Amino acid sequence: MQAAILANPLNRLHPTSSSHLFKMASSSLLLPSISPQPIPFFHSSKSSGSLCFKGFCNNRIKGLKGCRNLDKSRAFMSVSVGSQTATVDDALFLDYKPTSAFLFPGQGAQAVGMGVEAQKVPAAAELFSKANEILGFDLLDVCVTGPKEKLDSTVLSQPAIYVTSLAAVEVLRAREGGQQIIDSIDVTCGLSLGEYTALAFAGAFSFEDGLKLVKLRGQAMQEAADAAKSAMVSVIGLDSEKVQLLCDAANEEVDEAEKVQIANFLCPGNYAVSGGIKGVEVLEAKAKSFKARMTVRLAVAGAFHTSFMNPAVSRLEAALAATEIRIPRIPVISNVDAQPHADPETIKKILARQVTSPVQWETTVKTLLTKGLKKSYELGPGKVIAGIFKRVDKSAEIENISA
Repeated sequence: MQAAILANPLNRLHPTSSSHLFKMASSSLLLPSISPQPIPFFHSSKSSGSLCFKGFCNNRIKGLKGCRNLDKSRAFMSVSVGSQTATVDDALFLDYKPTSAFLFPGQGAQAVGMGVEAQKVPAAAELFSKANEILGFDLLDVCVTGPKEKLDSTVLSQPAIYVTSLAAVEVLRAREGGQQIIDSIDVTCGLSLGEYTALAFAGAFSFEDGLKLVKLRGQAMQEAADAAKSAMVSVIGLDSEKVQLLCDAANEEVDEAEKVQIANFLCPGNYAVSGGIKGVEVLEAKAKSFKARMTVRLAVAGAFHTSFMNPAVSRLEAALAATEIRIPRIPVISNVDAQPHADPETIKKILARQVTSPVQWETTVKTLLTKGLKKSYELGPGKVIAGIFKRVDKSAEIENISA
């Protein structure tokens, strides 16, 4: 979706302290049993045959006052006593101070030929091998040879982008100085689908669990789109207030089931609108009278990030409920509210809401830059996110790492 939005000539921790990591379920609990979280960054475990995480134990925990000299493998922990479990303070990362960010693309970034570079790096190639086992087909073959129509489908493009983006992390790690860059990252986020990739990088769930969620997400969104005719269109050249007025004008002429709304606050002058086919057609017809430079119909299955995706929510909720989600090791900025969340249960709720909620990407980018972000890396196919950053701030420093 995102690549299509920009594909036109006009668009070429600071948690307070370690003592506040958790609010204990009972103030009378003493000496809880503590089991460390699985630690981030991918490597192969020959004994188990599964992918797990490495590298975190020696990394500095960003911004944790009072925790800087702790053994790093114990900084983030799951705390339980018998059948009672600690409650996580969801505001743990709220006062984050970003310096270096990993940014992950969403649907629309895919392109035939992606994944080729990953095969030159064993750790990256292994991700594709593991993905083939989980998905039941040769994902790399689809990425490298297409055809484009197959790769562009929601069901395939979402897993393909997720795997290729995390493979890009391994490509970066393999180059000189790459591990130092990875160690320096203190915030991450992703555009729509990319939020799952960011959470996997941050250790909130395993590579395997993330891929299973992404696979189901793509299937559920496709089925929701098939259930009701809908569409998305990019409106170019208007600010968000004018686009909202344009939506309001279109909605006056269509039935409730055909109404449109802003679904993706991407960057200044570029907003995606989702809704019923008739509503989108009316909006396109009125766009010139509102001084829009152009509209671009997006090649997606349907009205993502609106109520048209409601049928997908219950399936996602069930899958998320069955998935182990842990406290991210660094802030992961949500698409729903442009804020980081620490509580695993809150993260599950946010991810279920994400498919029906407008993407607050413009706010996310502006907040990161305002908070002092110095350097960013876009990992995965395409260069859409770099383009967005430059639209917000021409001086923003961002590097693309592909696979």
